[in-house]
Amino acid sequence: MFDSRAKKLYSIVMKLSGTIGDIIFRNNENGYTILEIKQGMISSIATGKFPVVGVGEDVELEGDYAINPKYGRQFVATSIKIRKPTSTESIVKYLSSGLISGVGLVTAQNIVAKFGTDTLKIIENNPGRLREVRGISDRKALEIAHTYQDIKKMQEAVMFLQKYDITINMAVKIYEVYKDKTEAMLKKNPYLLVEDVEGIGFKTADKIAYSMGVAPDSKFRMRAGIIYCLNEFAEKVGSTVINKAELCENAVGLLGLGNEYEGEILSLITEMEIEGLLKSTTINEDNAVAIGKYYKMEKYIASKLKALIGSASELNADYNVEIDEFENNNDILFHASQRQAIEMACREGVSVITGGPGTGKTTIIKAILYILENHGKKISLMAPTGRASKRMEEQTGRPASTIHRGLEMNYSGGRLGFARNENNPLETDVVIVDEVSMLDDYVMSSLLKAMPLGSKLILVGDKDQLMSVGAGRVLADIIESEVIPVSFLSQIFRQSEDSKIIINAHHINNGEMINLAEKSNDFFYSSTFVPSEVASEIVDMVARRIPSYSGLSSGDIQVIAPMKAGDAGTNNLNVLLREKLNPKTGDKAELEFHKMVFREGDKVMQIANDYEQEWIRVDDGRVVGGSGVFNGDMGYIDKINTQSGEVDVAFDDGRYAAYSIVELENLVHAYAITIHKSQGSEFPVVIIPITGGNPMLYNKHLLYTAVTRAKKMVVLIGKSGNIAHMIKNQSYISRNTLLKKFLTSPDFLLS
Repeated sequence: MFDSRAKKLYSIVMKLSGTIGDIIFRNNENGYTILEIKQGMISSIATGKFPVVGVGEDVELEGDYAINPKYGRQFVATSIKIRKPTSTESIVKYLSSGLISGVGLVTAQNIVAKFGTDTLKIIENNPGRLREVRGISDRKALEIAHTYQDIKKMQEAVMFLQKYDITINMAVKIYEVYKDKTEAMLKKNPYLLVEDVEGIGFKTADKIAYSMGVAPDSKFRMRAGIIYCLNEFAEKVGSTVINKAELCENAVGLLGLGNEYEGEILSLITEMEIEGLLKSTTINEDNAVAIGKYYKMEKYIASKLKALIGSASELNADYNVEIDEFENNNDILFHASQRQAIEMACREGVSVITGGPGTGKTTIIKAILYILENHGKKISLMAPTGRASKRMEEQTGRPASTIHRGLEMNYSGGRLGFARNENNPLETDVVIVDEVSMLDDYVMSSLLKAMPLGSKLILVGDKDQLMSVGAGRVLADIIESEVIPVSFLSQIFRQSEDSKIIINAHHINNGEMINLAEKSNDFFYSSTFVPSEVASEIVDMVARRIPSYSGLSSGDIQVIAPMKAGDAGTNNLNVLLREKLNPKTGDKAELEFHKMVFREGDKVMQIANDYEQEWIRVDDGRVVGGSGVFNGDMGYIDKINTQSGEVDVAFDDGRYAAYSIVELENLVHAYAITIHKSQGSEFPVVIIPITGGNPMLYNKHLLYTAVTRAKKMVVLIGKSGNIAHMIKNQSYISRNTLLKKFLTSPDFLLS
């Protein structure tokens, strides 16, 4: 049936810039401007038809000529349409383009040889006749017909959405939700997009609704505004609960309505509570509402954690003896708090081990593995990100996976799901999760659904790292509830006592100013004030000074900045570092997309979860495949095909993925990344520019997270006063959630 390969058809005509086939064109506010026509002529002033190489369809561009200051006389297209192939040659190209599963060049040629220019009519109206073609069974004929119909319906839906400036990826996502009812559903109520389609915001739906003549005070519109405000709190702040008066005020402001509509909005909130979309609760005794899905997630998390605690079985073990054995075998000596953490994790059904760098979390995990494996326990190691799971695997010498892969992620109908759940739990006795500060409500609830009763859950992480990107405060709520046993590690391992990275990280975490003048082999400070000079110094450090001093390569150095904007922000640093580290040469292919030029050899990062992105990897000499590339995954561009618009990316964890041109919207350069994007990662060398910014965001948690990303060296660049401000600033944007309340409640029913 219809699958992601159909995106390739639309990538040809829906892209915002790039080179495909015979046409080069770029988007502007007036439409698509033709920059060059390699072959063929525009058929008229109003319409241009150009063959699309390898697909066999014509692209019809409607618009007019205009004088472009840079490129001269150009054709400005106001719309782009796909025309059905009409010649036998173009029909063969279309059928064999890869859009229809199981139809290659030979099969396409055989079909067209039989039916000629009537081929597409036969497939659409009388597909049973395909059985007349040698090699096509009843089942294959049906599959070809169904796939063709799906593509046709999707074409119609995407072309309908195109006039509202919806990107191809989002158009496909909308179609996956509504299928052939897309146009009818949106004409009836375009605000359904806000509720039904992940990633569609109020502004997009509002734009569509306005063009359709929907009234500003429409009930549909006000309802969508409420949902949008709730989602903004969840996605931007991380809160799953909001004060009702604040929600009402924000909704009125968003909708641009007067205060006289507050009563109607409050009435709609009540209506949504009755429907189960919202749940009534309180925040500090004030009336509040919780987003229905997060309310259920947090309630489930609390219930399942308590169930795991209650179903845990005690090991018949002498922990002191077994810990002694591990110490002797590894020539180490645990601190009393570390021994306690090991015993607690082996004994309890659910436990948390938290501590900063150098406190021995990895060694403790190894000791836990040693004891539990001695007792025949099957253990699963997981982490939220690919980098974190790879590091876990390297440190323990045992297989580890991302939580998504461990739960056997699947994605269909625009919805993310997992094969491992309550009906098909993990076949394991123990799950150990590292970097748990990154766990949000959705991932935690999904993991717990897959945990069989009687199994153990061991959560390991640093409570002082930045919170999860997604909604919730899972680790903080668990610790603060005092319901789950927690080991707090503060004693630094003796192997780490000489590391200024670790010592200074703990100073920062304690709100204590660090000695920037102190000489060190792994922690450096450069007092550079002007942001443009900070940027220049960073480029020189990455390209020349640090490699010369340390023997490491430029690829071992990661710049981590607090913000994107400014001379010392990631946007500008990426431009400067790229031109120094991967300059333009004649043998490196390039591709432009969204005013960003991608070049072979570029360091890149995925900035959004794409559950359908396919990849391959070589494991123990075997080529394995899968799908799913996630926010924060990093790698390098291995190859660019300028004709097809395909970009091959080799990720750091060994995965290899091919991006179509429309999928490039999820890639950015990664010579410099934000501190938030660095969560869950470690790099040999980290350079951190501190040039000042939002006082609320520039706090000790941000600096602490950045410093703890480094394994061998940290370089701080900027004003010492700005660094001092960050260390002293312990403010944190608070999140309102219900997990702690559910955990501490002695009685509640799971719903």
